[in-house]
Amino acid sequence: MKRLLFILIFLLGTWLAGAQENDTSDVYIGYVEDGDTIIFKNIKEIPVFPDREFKNKRQYRRYTRYVRKVKKVYPLAVKARELLKKYEPEYNALETGKERRKLMKKLEKELLAEHKDELKRWSISDGRILLKLINRETERTPYGLIKDFRGGFSATFWQGIAKLFRNDLKAGYDPAEEDQVLEEIVTLIELGYY
Repeated sequence: MKRLLFILIFLLGTWLAGAQENDTSDVYIGYVEDGDTIIFKNIKEIPVFPDREFKNKRQYRRYTRYVRKVKKVYPLAVKARELLKKYEPEYNALETGKERRKLMKKLEKELLAEHKDELKRWSISDGRILLKLINRETERTPYGLIKDFRGGFSATFWQGIAKLFRNDLKAGYDPAEEDQVLEEIVTLIELGYY
């Protein structure tokens, strides 16, 4: 009985292996040099990160909690980037300050209606991560965005509020040094690992 089962599995395995076909849909560019064919093919970039080693369980729990927070906040930063792409040309096309303020009030109302309940449950650290991610996604500081769209007085006011909660709207995003772990987590989220 075992021999029959082994033969059946072997035959099934060889049939499945033979059923696979090579993908010939890709076109490769290459040249022949000294009888060898050298083929050029574009491949995806594969990011390599250092292996995370945690000294104790507490460090591991802090890292996993940080990953959860980034996963929670990242979609809102992506939405901010998309909204900026959509509304910035429209905003710049408006001629009067009154029309611009009206557009900003409308957009602010829509965003608050959609995300108000979610934002109420966020912690201060969630907001800090969101500020960093908005800077990453839009390549502009939150202070600069507020100043561009709402004016210098409003930007200074919100910077003061942020300082009360130990945040900084002017803080940049530094993926090489200060925000290296955040950049790693976001990259892994984008690749689908988290």
